[in-house]
Amino acid sequence: MIVYLRNDEKIELALNASAFDLALKLGIKSQAIVANINGQLADLTTILQENDTIGIITKTDSEALNILRHSVAHVLAMAVWEIDQNVELAIGPSIENGFYYDIKSQKPYSTENLESIEEKMKEIINRKLKFERIEILKQDAINLFKEKRQTFKLEILDSIQSEKVTVYKLGDFVDLCRGPHVSNTSYIPADAFKLTSVAGAYWRGDSSKDMLQRIYGTAFFNKKEKDEYFKLLEEAQLRDHRKLGQELEIFHIDDHAPGNIFWLKNGCIFFNIIKDHIAKVIRKYGYYLVQTPQLMNKSLWETSGHWDKFQENMFIVKDEDVTMAIKPMNCPGHIIIYKNGSVKSYKDLPIRMAEFGLCHRNETSGSLHGLMRVRAFMQDDGHVFCRPDQIISETQNICSALKEVYAAFGFNDIAVKFSDRPEKRAGSDDVWDIAEKSLIEAADAAGLSYSINKGEGAFYGPKLEFILKDCLGRAWQCGTLQVDFVLPERFETYYVNKNGQKQKPVMLHRALVGSLERFIGILIEHYAGKFPFWLAPLQIAIASISEDSADYAKEIQLALNNSEFRTILDIENKKIDYKIRAHSVKKIPAIIIVGKKEKTEKTISIRSLGSNKTETISLLAMIEYFQNLTMPPK
Repeated sequence: MIVYLRNDEKIELALNASAFDLALKLGIKSQAIVANINGQLADLTTILQENDTIGIITKTDSEALNILRHSVAHVLAMAVWEIDQNVELAIGPSIENGFYYDIKSQKPYSTENLESIEEKMKEIINRKLKFERIEILKQDAINLFKEKRQTFKLEILDSIQSEKVTVYKLGDFVDLCRGPHVSNTSYIPADAFKLTSVAGAYWRGDSSKDMLQRIYGTAFFNKKEKDEYFKLLEEAQLRDHRKLGQELEIFHIDDHAPGNIFWLKNGCIFFNIIKDHIAKVIRKYGYYLVQTPQLMNKSLWETSGHWDKFQENMFIVKDEDVTMAIKPMNCPGHIIIYKNGSVKSYKDLPIRMAEFGLCHRNETSGSLHGLMRVRAFMQDDGHVFCRPDQIISETQNICSALKEVYAAFGFNDIAVKFSDRPEKRAGSDDVWDIAEKSLIEAADAAGLSYSINKGEGAFYGPKLEFILKDCLGRAWQCGTLQVDFVLPERFETYYVNKNGQKQKPVMLHRALVGSLERFIGILIEHYAGKFPFWLAPLQIAIASISEDSADYAKEIQLALNNSEFRTILDIENKKIDYKIRAHSVKKIPAIIIVGKKEKTEKTISIRSLGSNKTETISLLAMIEYFQNLTMPPK
């Protein structure tokens, strides 16, 4: 029997050979996890067919860790079941940094129970049990899980249309699952997994359904990777923006306004520095700013398609007999502005408009998380109305602006994903074909290297997602660029082409950082609150050593304030070491220390955050010294 590797190399195998046999022949048996057979992941026990195209997924491949974690989730379910066979099991997928399993139990679980569950899991792993995939009739599966009183499995089965389903047998334990899994529990290193927490979760995310207990965990292929991960987690906890946001007096979250942010004095300064810098950059790239209303008629959202596709996330307001909605996004308002005034000519395009628009989305209370997930946020939104022949040049323009903004804030490691048509979408397949082709051509012309993010486009068009990597190596999706042929058609938007005919423009939706709230959360954690001088809400603390130098300290502050530096004066009757420590805790980048000597010599002593050394310069050189620190990096 002939099969093909993904590089088209032919391999001859015995009839009825499995993917494991191929791994054995290739000499990668110890590294093999699962197989990719004709584009589908499958167990190594899968029997191969003539002319199959096969790739063996090894421990170093990106897909392997998800497979391992999914398998560990099954071991977790088995451990919980062996401890208490009255437990009802729901689902247990792998997720970004690990896995979880949802369970319903009369016994409340807490972090104190995790150690005993881990011990049971290790015991199961050491039994070296096979993950046995079994295909059975759906009705047989229903009978099986009825007997086991597993109501959540029965509900899943009820939603499956096919006559046959797959279950996995692990010793005496059977679970409903598509797979694939590692071949044997011996593939799971017993010292490289850990259960991390327990939380509540509604079945299928629906608050009207059962509240389940969700046990979280993570797993790796070796102990070293696990230890590195938890070291990183400790560092991330020290950088938690919720903790630092309070300590640095940036923002406050209150139960009176869930999902909304109270910006404190430093936070307001910080917010505006970021907003103003982005505005400065986009003006350079040909954008002008607009502002659209918060509250708009239901009919607008019906025309745009948001009422049908996005209504559950919108805040609805009744005004007498009129139904209004607080805007969840800015694009329909920008179309209204485009259509205002005289008819546009092809010579008028592209039209680039931008808005720092306050949007509201009705996120569930359980999903809210500091600045990272809120209900009210400001979006650095922009829309380009252009001709089809301008898509490539406008994409390049957007990418240049985006890279300039990211570099200024200290992000140069950027990944890109291409997200194609989602299942729930507006517009015909023909329109989507054109939009996807246009965006791919534009991305290629802009020199972008991207991966495919299947089915994750916006409902009106495909998109590029720009993902930043912070100092801890964590990925944050921030910028987006979407090509939209749908909304201009729905709003009957047009321009007059060179032949004098009406033609619909292409609408490019773009955000450079997305939600400013979320971006600020990312910046706080990236810098651990120790912001670059140009970005810091407070840049300079002026601390006097004694009363004799207080007037000189005031003179220095006045000069700095007149040059638009952000300062704080500290002339309290306290020891200078105390003052230095207090301002360092607040992470102010520079502390100017002045005493009798500095006053007499007309100098200042500067101590930078994180340094034990002071630098002395003349008062005359002070403004230039700090101005050199004020410009953002390019």
